Order: sequence, then C-alpha cells, then structure tokens
Amino acid sequence: MEDLLELYQLPYDPRFPVVGMDEMPKQLIAETRIPLPVCEGHPMLYDYEYERKGVCNLFLFVEPLRGWRKVFVRDRRTKVDWAECMRVILDQIYPQAICVRLVQDNLNTHTIGSLYEAFAPAEARRLARRLEIHPTPVHGSWLNMAETELSILDRQCLDRRLDATKLVRKEVGVWETRRNEAKVTINWRFTIADARVKLKSVYPPIKN
Repeated sequence: MEDLLELYQLPYDPRFPVVGMDEMPKQLIAETRIPLPVCEGHPMLYDYEYERKGVCNLFLFVEPLRGWRKVFVRDRRTKVDWAECMRVILDQIYPQAICVRLVQDNLNTHTIGSLYEAFAPAEARRLARRLEIHPTPVHGSWLNMAETELSILDRQCLDRRLDATKLVRKEVGVWETRRNEAKVTINWRFTIADARVKLKSVYPPIKN
C-alpha cells in the first residue's frame, strides 16, 4: 500500500509516467422490442425482456497527472490480450518513456510472463525492460486510480444496453476522446500519513 501511495506523491515525469490499469467485462445485450421514444409527459419506455449477445472485455489505462486515458475493447481477456495492449501502450503511447510505472491488480493474466506467451522472447524482454509493475495489495484494489476511472466510464457510457463489441468500441471511443480533450485529471489526496492513521488496524502489530 505505501509503495503505491509514495508513487502517487512523485512529481510528474514524462520519462517515468505513472499509469493505472484495470479491466472489466461488458455484457452485450440486445432489445427484443423497439423502445418507445421520449414524448411529452413520458420517459423512454422499453421492455424488460432482452437478448444476450455475449461478452466483451475492456482494458482501461489512465495517467492521472496528465489527464489521459486509453480504453481497449477486446473480445476476450486472455494473457495475450493484455500483452498486446501493453505493447501498444509502450511502443505507441509512450515511445519516448524510459520506463512506464504500471499500477494494476494481481490477476494471473497481468504479468511479465504474459508477454512471453504473446511474443518471441527477444520482443517480450524488450517490452519487459520498459515496464515496472506496482501491484495493488490484496483487498486493496481501491488504491488503483484506474478503478475510479473505470467506474466513471461505466456510469457515463456503459450503463445501458449495447448489443455488439463494435458498438461498445465506438461509444467508448467517443467518451475517451471527450475526456482526453478536457484533460480530466485525478487529484489523489490519500497519503502515507493518512494511511498510518486511518488504516492503523491493517498494519501488523510490532512485537517487543
């Protein structure tokens, strides 16, 4: 926990950007009847019945200090999917960065080993050298600012019925562009000093 809080207190450095990453599934749902549009005195009316169209997965990356985010909408959430997203982040988004400091959870698909499952050893090692992973503690995913950004995405863009991965990708792209153009940052205020007071109970007791 303190490793992440100390990381968040560092000044902005484009050579060593701090990037949060989180993911979530999105169930694809189609209407079985055409909803009735809004009219005077009535909101939109829709049938509670729906048709399942499968699931897609969203990988969200956010750089809180710069006010930038990138969302990948994929059909699956395998190790290879994560690795391919990471190569885009490292080579296309941060080609000049010496090292990307990545904050993420402890899922078994989010590891350096995933790079070796997706790419040849030399390519995997090239990417791994520019990646510094800072995992969130167990039961501490709230320490990842990407989780906050993912919640905002869900409320502002995905809280409705979308029936195809292509449509999800289009809608998320519009949301992402708008947020990036506005340079919406995250002002993280919880510090190590706060943690040692408010979360004192989670620190191990000192044995005399």
